[in-house]
Amino acid sequence: MRQRSLIAITAAFTAGALTLTACGSRDDKDKDDAGGGGTTVVIGVDAPLTGDLSALGLGIRNSVDLAAKQANAKKYVDGITFKIEAADDQGQPASGQTNATKFVANKDILGAVGPLNSSVGESMQKVFDDAKLVQVSPANTNPAMTQGQDWNGGKKVRPYKAYFRTATTDAIQGPFAAQYLYNDAKKKKVFVVDDKKTYGAGLAATFKDEFTKLGGKVAGTEHVNPDTKDFGAVATKIKNSDADVVYYGGEYPAAGPLSKQMKKAGAKIPLVGGDGIYSADFVKLAGKEGKGDMATSIGQPVEKLPSAKEFIANYKKAGFKEAYEAYGGYSYDSAWAIIEAVKKVVEDNDGKLPDDARAKIVEAMQDVSFDGVTGKVSFDEYGDATNKQLTVYQVKSTEDPTKGWEPVKSGTFTG
Repeated sequence: MRQRSLIAITAAFTAGALTLTACGSRDDKDKDDAGGGGTTVVIGVDAPLTGDLSALGLGIRNSVDLAAKQANAKKYVDGITFKIEAADDQGQPASGQTNATKFVANKDILGAVGPLNSSVGESMQKVFDDAKLVQVSPANTNPAMTQGQDWNGGKKVRPYKAYFRTATTDAIQGPFAAQYLYNDAKKKKVFVVDDKKTYGAGLAATFKDEFTKLGGKVAGTEHVNPDTKDFGAVATKIKNSDADVVYYGGEYPAAGPLSKQMKKAGAKIPLVGGDGIYSADFVKLAGKEGKGDMATSIGQPVEKLPSAKEFIANYKKAGFKEAYEAYGGYSYDSAWAIIEAVKKVVEDNDGKLPDDARAKIVEAMQDVSFDGVTGKVSFDEYGDATNKQLTVYQVKSTEDPTKGWEPVKSGTFTG
């Protein structure tokens, strides 16, 4: 999860006149976006739009909105106008499940992007799968969501055919961080902390397994309640542990204060985490004590990718008030994967949506392949992204949080 600071003014893209087909809805209120009405296909977006994680959630929503508007402007799918319907899950599984149920009930919704949190995603998967409504997450990283609970025991079984993701998993991200810290940063003794949530605990576990396999030592472990924001006791344990690095499995609202408090307690060592801490808000929360901290995040730096130049320019032009953050490019690509699947289904059905459009879109998604913002976008037999790239970032400056993180190394896990 990364910081991205971008300026903004709102814009609307229009598409030409469209024709009505079986599964869409025609509505005069859509004329501004659709350039004259037609069949409207809605893409649901679920993310934390309020609360501690809203910086990331708003970046997800805006990026999906941009993809829909770009598809309309290009008249990418003949006879179809795309809209989004965004729902706030506040990072809570119960809210995510409620939102999924609402999306299923809206027959114009033919795909959903999100959520941010793996725990929220787990609550939504069966709801969508039962309705044959495709879900593409730009951010869920728990391996069990696509490979089953026994994924680490040599028995990978895909639990839900309607679930896909453009983010690589913690089965790769945790070990990638371990290899970087042990081999490149020469860290040999780690204190591991997690927030007990699906994402954080899973990430910390895969990191610890690889770090010890490489020969590293675990100086201590601790589980925290991320809502307390008072980590004095843990900070003291870290200081007394003689660790030379802290690995935190969780997200920036707790990681920032933990970094600040452990440094002030005398533990002058870096805190390292996953994409959950890669945000400008981490730098804000950690303050000057955050300098030198590190995070891994999915993919390569979007700003460095030639394929992302158009996305960045269009995002600026669209005038969104919020930055696209860590998952902007992946959210755009998730939405575009749905758009590609809709296009395939429409073309295979004589230019209109079939009555069983949802089921057909799930089938089409498995074979989607295109050059996206983040590189080549396609899915393996489990619905996982075939793009396994990761990047290590470090906080180099704390004066301007939006420019605090800088890439250190990109690559893939070798194991």
